[in-house]
Amino acid sequence: MKKTVFLSTAAILFFCQIPGQLQARQDSIQILFIGDSITAGFGIEPEFSYPALVDDLLKKRGMDRIEIINSSISGSTTASALSRLKWSLGNKPDILVLALGANDGLRGLSTVEMEQNLDRTIALAGQNNIRVVLAGMQIPPNYGLKYSTAFKQVFPRLAKRHNIALIPFLLKDVAGIGHLNQPDGIHPNRAGQEIIAATVLEHLLDLLDSLDHL
Repeated sequence: MKKTVFLSTAAILFFCQIPGQLQARQDSIQILFIGDSITAGFGIEPEFSYPALVDDLLKKRGMDRIEIINSSISGSTTASALSRLKWSLGNKPDILVLALGANDGLRGLSTVEMEQNLDRTIALAGQNNIRVVLAGMQIPPNYGLKYSTAFKQVFPRLAKRHNIALIPFLLKDVAGIGHLNQPDGIHPNRAGQEIIAATVLEHLLDLLDSLDHL
């Protein structure tokens, strides 16, 4: 039976009040996903979102003591990242996949503030011995070369500063490809989510191999 857990905003707030009920089993590895609609699996069934597909891929490799928690919320920006990680600390996650920033870019929000938001979140994860995989994002050049370049550079700069794993572009081989996205041209369909899952898995495996209790 799948152990993937999908949390709505209300559920996150509820569990925040009783963190003891969220604690993972001592013999499991917990991977927490904090993202937006792409990671939440907007427009498709939850079991076809890439975090759930990562769970499937890990199980196929015999890693059946992995627990995936997807606490992604559609429409989220990096401004919510720190508080959402605080809500999830009761889970005692081992790994955080931090996949926020797309909505900051689409709304033309400050890249300086975006970097500060992510920086604080990564720092909190480090203080709690949580390994981080940072998912990089890019935005179309029609937002202006200066802004799109500044946006793209935030992610590798943070990864270097904190010495964490970086996925250079979460939507690699998916963004802008019609048959891999839903009609809105923004959100990946099932096929697109499968490609993202493979991309994320590649960066997770090294971290999982390094955890002594796997």
